[in-house]
Amino acid sequence: MTTSTLITVAPTGAEVDKAVAPGLPVTLDELVACATSCESAGAAVVHVHVRDAEARPTLDLRRLKETVAALRAETSLVVQLSTGGSVSDSYADRLRVLEAGPDSCSLTCGTVNFGDDVFLNPWPFVSELYQATQRCGVVPEFELFDLGHVAALHRLLDLHGAPYGGRVHCDLVMGVPGGFPGDLATLATAVAALPSGATWSATGIGRATLPVLFATLAAGGHLRVGMEDTVTYAKGRPVRDNAELVERAAHAATLAQRPPMDAVAARAFLGLPAAG
Repeated sequence: MTTSTLITVAPTGAEVDKAVAPGLPVTLDELVACATSCESAGAAVVHVHVRDAEARPTLDLRRLKETVAALRAETSLVVQLSTGGSVSDSYADRLRVLEAGPDSCSLTCGTVNFGDDVFLNPWPFVSELYQATQRCGVVPEFELFDLGHVAALHRLLDLHGAPYGGRVHCDLVMGVPGGFPGDLATLATAVAALPSGATWSATGIGRATLPVLFATLAAGGHLRVGMEDTVTYAKGRPVRDNAELVERAAHAATLAQRPPMDAVAARAFLGLPAAG
């Protein structure tokens, strides 16, 4: 069990509409302001989806590069780009995300029923994306939605070796209809199945947010929070902004005597070089 907690903030995502969640950051200026406040609140990693001029999800490479540059200029956060995008994005566009030069990227280890949609991640694409991260010097965060994804992670490592930086770090995504339920028994089963030496965080979606947060801290894991994953702070009370979700996670981690690690510590933890 580590003595500190890595907190990742996922501020936007590809599914939430700003009309439903007014505090959702969809422009570059909003995203940078959000990242700054979340870093002050205790986040060390920002998991990034970008939107176009109409606030629709996009993997436009120019926008991705601008976003990475702006976040690096204004924060010390580890910049992690989503290679999932939205469920309709092409494999080619998702691979091209690495050309934006992030510190880290998400890497989902298999296909999952994502609510009413299907998030497609066939083995050839997962394998190609993983090898591309190794070539590009990008640290992957392995996104796991069910136990089949854990098995695929073992297969990736057996076939292609360790990731860039040497750290196998996973995120258990819990509470998506079609994936892991967000409960203690499932979390314990998933953690026991991870590769030896792997570190992990967990994400509770919607109603699973708090049960997963508390179970994760008790089990020695790390946290991901943000408006990508929930827009409800408490029953009947919408989330104001991403910073308050980070503040709650940081407070809980501190109560667990595992306070948030800063971005410098996070870079060392993930096997990234010091910021230039």
